[in-house]
Parts: sequence; structure tokens; C-alpha cells
Amino acid sequence: MALDTRSHRSSNHHHNDHHKLIKPPHVAIVPTPGLGHLIPLVELAKRLVVQHNFSITFIIPNDGSHLAPHKKVLEALDSQSISYIFLPPVSFHDLPADVMIETKITLTLTRSLLALRDSLKVLNESTRLVALVVDVFGAEAFDVANEFHLSPYIFFSANAMGLWLLFHLPHLDETTSCEYRDLPEPVLLPGCVPIQGGDFLDPVQDRSNPVYKAVVHIFKKCRSAAGIMVNSFADLEPGAFKAFKEKWAGPCLPRVYPIGPVIKTSSTDGLDANECLRWLDKQPYESVLFVSFGSGGTLSQEQLNELALGLELSGQRFIWVVRSPNETANNASYFTVKGGENPFEFLPNGFLERTKDVGLVVSSWAPQVQVLSHGSTGGFLTHCGWNSVLESIVHGVPLIAWPLYAEQRMNKVLLVDGLKVAFGVKADEKGIVGSQDIAKYVRDLIEGDEGKLLRKKMEEYKEAAKLVWAEEGSSAKSLAEVAQILNGLKN
Repeated sequence: MALDTRSHRSSNHHHNDHHKLIKPPHVAIVPTPGLGHLIPLVELAKRLVVQHNFSITFIIPNDGSHLAPHKKVLEALDSQSISYIFLPPVSFHDLPADVMIETKITLTLTRSLLALRDSLKVLNESTRLVALVVDVFGAEAFDVANEFHLSPYIFFSANAMGLWLLFHLPHLDETTSCEYRDLPEPVLLPGCVPIQGGDFLDPVQDRSNPVYKAVVHIFKKCRSAAGIMVNSFADLEPGAFKAFKEKWAGPCLPRVYPIGPVIKTSSTDGLDANECLRWLDKQPYESVLFVSFGSGGTLSQEQLNELALGLELSGQRFIWVVRSPNETANNASYFTVKGGENPFEFLPNGFLERTKDVGLVVSSWAPQVQVLSHGSTGGFLTHCGWNSVLESIVHGVPLIAWPLYAEQRMNKVLLVDGLKVAFGVKADEKGIVGSQDIAKYVRDLIEGDEGKLLRKKMEEYKEAAKLVWAEEGSSAKSLAEVAQILNGLKN
């Protein structure tokens, strides 16, 4: 457990309140399980420290999984002002084996509330603690925050469209009874492109599953946040953010602050990093398709074969981060269960040999940020995880959108219909995207006229994204506003 010694030196009660005044404002950040939740929160913490002189303590609920990757991210921070505490692991032995991942995420937090309370008590006595920041699954911690008179803030790691659905879902829950995929009309969220109910996030697709009720409950709870910081920016979703501004006039919604893109600026170097970058250095400008389904995305064996054949048929250059297949429901899962197998064994016979002059296949990991920022990269076939989407926007790389789980289908709708920076894949009645179609998407993106239009549009967002963190940029101003409110909250 690493603790910031400076903040604890003055926990001596003989100091008067005047001494407390000069301490930096302190924020506790509680991420729920998953590296995708932690990484943007770490980037947010860095900004609060460097730009606004805050001190931060990460309090990390422990779902009993392998936390070495989390430790690695936090240890790399090397900041006097950011410390972290891992809470004791919670147990899930009472849950059925097929429980949805979102259930585990929320339960990890609710089962850690007592331990969280103890940690906050210590921090509250020794620092000028002003706020508790959680992600969307962390709203259950608001009661503990209120107990210590801390402002409860949500960091919403997806986009404004996703946040509108969050606010709208309790209303849909009360006014409809069918499954959302059976709604006859698309849903119109304020300032957003129309979205079909079947494209809502995974945990609300089966209203009889206990996770559905939990999600509706959490979404209602989110309304009592003091504010919600969104990992998107005003120029990316102008309609949706404008609609939030208009709604603030009423008492019904918390303030919403666009503070994105908050993303990793570099990948941690692994063994494959140099191999990928050396290979890219030899390829022509914007000629390579980067193929990666994120840290949790896996395909079925049948789909893996089609993807391999599609890449080969396209004749285009590619870097493919391949993982062992996973035969679970809906061809997708959060975590690859099979560890230790060589994913190359699952590729079609002779594929590596036949594509060795045009493609580079790497196992399980690639330095994504460096690949996307490389001049030779001309497109990205992605699972539409929002962190990956923001990274491609910042580096101006157009997309083939292939969502797998969580809220990724919503992101695809935003990318294809709203931002017009992506081709969206279409699956057949068995849920498989065929090799001929894949080859066409890839050729169109890298060489075709439509691909040029997507690239041009993405370039515009890249330029806009550069400006939002400049001195008078919209996201910089938004975060400064939050910092000022927090700084004035407690003496």
C-alpha cells in the first residue's frame, strides 16, 4: 500500500484548522473492476494534480481477480500527489456461475462499502478531502460520500449519447414492457442520432435478468451526483451536450461536464512494441489496417476463420492482434478464459505463410497508442470500446466498427450514423460477419473513395480534439470549473 507521506505528516490533531486550509484539496477516486475503468481515471487524476494542484488517493475495490495489471498502471505514476489503497477482496461464492459481469462489477463495490468507509475515515482525518469520484457502476458509494460531506462526482467513461440513455432508461422502464430490441420505433435521445433498442448496452437487453434491475437502480442513483464528468468533448457531440445545458435549468439532472478526451498518451512498452513499430516503419503512408478487439474481446473459432480469410482476400496490409477463440454466447466475452494457449494455432492452415509479406500477426497485445499514431496506419478495425475510439479520434484514424459487448453497439451507432467516421459491420443471421464482406470493408477503408470521406471527417475531429485541452479549450475550461467548485467546497 503506497501512501502519500506529505498528506499524513499533518494528521497530528494539535494543528489548528488554519493548517488544514493550506493543504491541497484531496479527492478519493474509486474505480470499479476492469482496466478500462481504471486507465481513464488515472489520466483524469494526472490532470487534477498537474493543472489544479489536487492530491489524489485511489481506493480500489478488489474482485479477487488478478490485480497485477492495476498495480503496474498505478506504480508507473511516480507522483508524490497520487497514492493508492487496495481494499480486501470480496467473495462471490454465493453467485451462480453464469452471472453477468456487470452484476459482479456492482457487487464488488457494494460488498466493499464498509472497507471503503474505513479508508475514507482515515483520509478525512488526515487530508482536506473534498470529493469522491466514482465511475458509473460506483453510484452505490454516494451514501458513504454523503456521510463525510464529500461531493459525489461520476466520471462517465463513455460518451454523451450513452449518458442520455442512462437518464432516459428509468423512464423507458416505466413506460414500456417489451424487450427493447422489440420496440417498433428507434429511440430519440436529446441531441443524438436515433438508436434502435437492440443497440442499447448489453445488461439491459434481457429485462428478466437481475442485472437489468440493478442497472436501472444505479442509473436512477446517478441523478443524485453533484456533477458528471464525461469522457467526450463539446465538438464531438454538440447536440447532446447542448441538450444537457438546456436541461440544467431544471432541478432534474446533475451538471454535466465534457472533459474528454482523457486517454493514455503512450502504451507501456512490451516485447512486441518494437516489432510492431519497426514493421510499420517499412510500410507506405496510411496503408495499414490495425485489427484489435481490445483487452477483453474474443471471437468464436468460426468468426476468427472468416476474419483471417477476409484480411487475406482484401490484399491490404494489416497488423492483427489475435487472441485465442472463445465459444461463449453471442460470440463475445469480457475475458478470455483460456490462458497460455498460442492463439496462432487457431488460425486457418497456411494463413501466416500466405500473408507474411503483407501482414503482421501478433499475439494478444500491441502498443495501440503508438500504432494508431504511426503515419503508416490508415485504418482501425475495432470493437468500439470508447477508450479505443477516443485514441483513434486523437490520431485521426478512420474505423471499421465491430462491436462485441457492453455499450459498444451504441458507440457504433454514434460512429457510423452520427460522426460518419466508420463503416459498421453487418452480421448474417447466425451472427457471423463473412470473409467477403470483411474484405470489402477493408479495401473500401484503405483504398476506396468512401474511405477517403471517413478519413477527412476523422481529420476534422482530430483537429478539434487538439484544441479542447489548449488553454481556453472547452474541456480544459470544463475541468477547471469542477476544480474550482471542489476547491471552494470545504475549508
